Amino acid sequence: MEQLPIPHPSLPADSSPIGILGGTFDPLHFGHLRLAQELAQQLALDEVRIIPAGSPPHRAPPSAAVQHRLEMVRLGLAGNPLLILDEREISKSTPSYTVETLLDLRRELGAARPLCLFLGSDAFLGLAGWHRWRELFELAHVVVAQRPGHPGLARAAATMPAQLRDELNRRLTNEAEALRSAPAGAIIVQPVTALDISATQIREELAAGRSPCYLLPDAVLDYIQTHSLYKDIDET
Repeated sequence: MEQLPIPHPSLPADSSPIGILGGTFDPLHFGHLRLAQELAQQLALDEVRIIPAGSPPHRAPPSAAVQHRLEMVRLGLAGNPLLILDEREISKSTPSYTVETLLDLRRELGAARPLCLFLGSDAFLGLAGWHRWRELFELAHVVVAQRPGHPGLARAAATMPAQLRDELNRRLTNEAEALRSAPAGAIIVQPVTALDISATQIREELAAGRSPCYLLPDAVLDYIQTHSLYKDIDET
């Protein structure tokens, strides 16, 4: 797939990019944290907003209550000034649509600040099913985290919906500078370290009475054990 340069207007010198990582974080684990840290460092981002979802529209409701997921994220981010907890979604009673979160961030940060929405490859391939998904490119760049062993977007393009494939062909770039020279609009694929950890795996370990230590921060595991979370769940 040809990677096309994207025209970028000049931006103020202080318009440092901000990363955005959303999710249920049910619970937060080292896979989330390493992805955010690695992308922030590789792309020289000013910070990464970690945004726990309140009522995610594309998946089943989280197992842990809102206040528990929020506190687990707070504990997991403690001591890392690069990763910032953003609570704007978690208290909403309505579904947490990404486009509305980005619009809210734009109202807060202004039109010129580059925003970088982090997505995994699988999430990107399903993007055409998201609420008002085309507007995402008007509000942010999309950074696709590419883990080793996963097929690249170019190889997966043939199976994408035509509209998503058109956006990929038009916006894909391998120039990281594209994230700094425009507020939104580019798609960049960024390799990241493979950490095969999932929240489902952690919940299953806990439900079975096994320890998920070394998969998540000690402070998060201590909180889970103190509050007896995930003991009586069925992932089937």
